[in-house]
Amino acid sequence: MSLSEMSLMKRLFSGVAVAALAVTLVACSEEKKETAAAPETSQEAGESAGSTPATAGGTTSETAEAPAAAATTAKVPEAEGSVDMAEVMKPGALPEMAIGEESAPVTIVEYMSMTCPHCAAFHNNTFDAIKAKYVDGGKVRFVIREFPFDPRAAAAFMLARCAPDGQYFPMVSMLMKQQETWAAAPDGREALLQMSKLAGFTEDSFKACLTNQKLLDDVNAVRERGAKEFGIAATPTFLVNGKRYSGDMSVDTMSALIDSLL
Repeated sequence: MSLSEMSLMKRLFSGVAVAALAVTLVACSEEKKETAAAPETSQEAGESAGSTPATAGGTTSETAEAPAAAATTAKVPEAEGSVDMAEVMKPGALPEMAIGEESAPVTIVEYMSMTCPHCAAFHNNTFDAIKAKYVDGGKVRFVIREFPFDPRAAAAFMLARCAPDGQYFPMVSMLMKQQETWAAAPDGREALLQMSKLAGFTEDSFKACLTNQKLLDDVNAVRERGAKEFGIAATPTFLVNGKRYSGDMSVDTMSALIDSLL
């Protein structure tokens, strides 16, 4: 490995075990709303993304029917701003990672960080249901764009980009489900190496990916474009048919938003 490659690997992993996670937690908490999920329940900041309506508001004496009623009356979240989707969909530094029909009536572009707990909550609790309900049925085109807040998140995105064709989304899903395993591990390189081997990487292909300076530059360019051109400041942020929404969303809330556009 050349000196430049060694320097790049050190930048991605040295001294970020605790600092990276701290930065991520602060960055994710910059959202104006802790989560966009189920606004009708007045979910307080600090509640987990998986909290149920029965516990919202701190009461425990509500009847069993209350959660079911809330689940069927999810409100459409309020947009935080507008974007020009024609500009959003112009090619960027990296090929688009998208699933769903290009002709789908609803386009969702998610800016996410691989070490952000709110992003993990969305992908672990909401994404698969939305994919099955809307993407697979041709109603939604879903795009992921990289917005790493720390070097370890950038490394994880690079590995997802280096995964075999068609494996970007599965790699992201695996890393989101195991986020606690690698995001703040004392040895980030070793933790990500073991995760990558599960996806078919060898140690050589792992090294080759993470010493690709152009790939790192391109990942960072996607983040910088999102911040400068589309006002992305927190993760996850969703651009949906020209409107911007930040924060985790439940299945019911994102469904309500999508249904309002169909």
